[in-house]
Amino acid sequence: MAKIQTPQPVRGTQDIFGEDQERFSHVVETFERVRRLYGFKGVEMPVFEPTAVFARSLGETTDVVSKEMYSFEDRGGDSLTLRPEFTAGISRAFLSNGWQQHVPLKLSTHGPLFRYERPQKGRYRQFHQLDAEIIGAGEAAADVELLCFADQLLHELGIADGVTLQLNTLGDAESRDAWRDALVEHFQAHKADLSKDSQDRLERNPLRILDSKERQDRPIADSAPDIDAYLSSEASGFFAQVTEGLDACGVSWTRDSRLVRGLDYYRHTAFEFVTDRLGAQGTVLAGGRYDGLIESLGGPATPAVGWAAGIERLGMLLEEPKSIGPDAVFVPLGEGCEAAAQRLMNELRRANISCEMAYKGNMKKRMQKANAVGAAHVVIIGENELANGVAAVKNLETGDQREIVLTGLVAALAKK
Repeated sequence: MAKIQTPQPVRGTQDIFGEDQERFSHVVETFERVRRLYGFKGVEMPVFEPTAVFARSLGETTDVVSKEMYSFEDRGGDSLTLRPEFTAGISRAFLSNGWQQHVPLKLSTHGPLFRYERPQKGRYRQFHQLDAEIIGAGEAAADVELLCFADQLLHELGIADGVTLQLNTLGDAESRDAWRDALVEHFQAHKADLSKDSQDRLERNPLRILDSKERQDRPIADSAPDIDAYLSSEASGFFAQVTEGLDACGVSWTRDSRLVRGLDYYRHTAFEFVTDRLGAQGTVLAGGRYDGLIESLGGPATPAVGWAAGIERLGMLLEEPKSIGPDAVFVPLGEGCEAAAQRLMNELRRANISCEMAYKGNMKKRMQKANAVGAAHVVIIGENELANGVAAVKNLETGDQREIVLTGLVAALAKK
């Protein structure tokens, strides 16, 4: 009989377990706690959407749409796509559910996303992100609040050291269009010296040449005109309000006049939190204002701003998580003792006291299990203890052991 081959995961996916799962959970739990402090409501959307949602919002000519999306035709002949990012789906939900009545609406979510790209450290084909959006607020105060949220999240995760907030303005529509024209003129004059990718971008997405990683592009990009010369007074004033708000809140930032978002619906604030602790993949959280997106999906003109952060990347920056074991491991020894232990464990868990059972093996092996899982106490129930209505409770940190009446076990083990 032929040996059955063990199935392997799809390339670019991962099974998250052990320390990696502890890091993952800690990031999500911290995000959930901080987002409530800022009044963000949770939202859940489908993992797949009509392909048009992403094609119209991300732009037909972007690399994500043209090369990286997982799109397929369902049995009804409709083209569907596994979500490559959150913002387009949230914008679609905002329109299709009539959430305009709730503006300004502060939303947050987290979960898996899908892109077909080359897997590398911290980058997967199925990956996970945190996401926060404020829809229907055109004021600079919304940008400041989102950036304060992001900054506090990084501090509460304990990873803010060595992470820098880089900030730029893309101006209003008038400023951006004038700057774009100047960039096209500059890059056209050096077109023959640009990389092939940048030559392609010159036709469809010239702003993206500014952040090209190709060595031959850097001198040309670095000598390109800054947006500051093209900013309207209104756009300059908006950016000043953002930076003044950040200064007032004690959020450190640096200006990066080369930081861009290539799609036309982006306006005003663009930002990235970057670090050199992840090698080439230095961005841990990024976002900006996208006042034109909802209109591009067929809705009314609606200002919005948001950010996203990779859970895996944030987890990689965490210090080694402390392994937290159960409050107690039960060791039942003798007839009737296991049922009694199960009853007591049920009572403890309902009182928010964590516990496990060492089911088998001799006393030495069961004690080894308790130590291995990092338990705080061992609760031993033998036939004699059961007959006397007590349990032998050993504190594994101090080594002290005492008998405790079974009816007083919850009080004795309750977390102080």
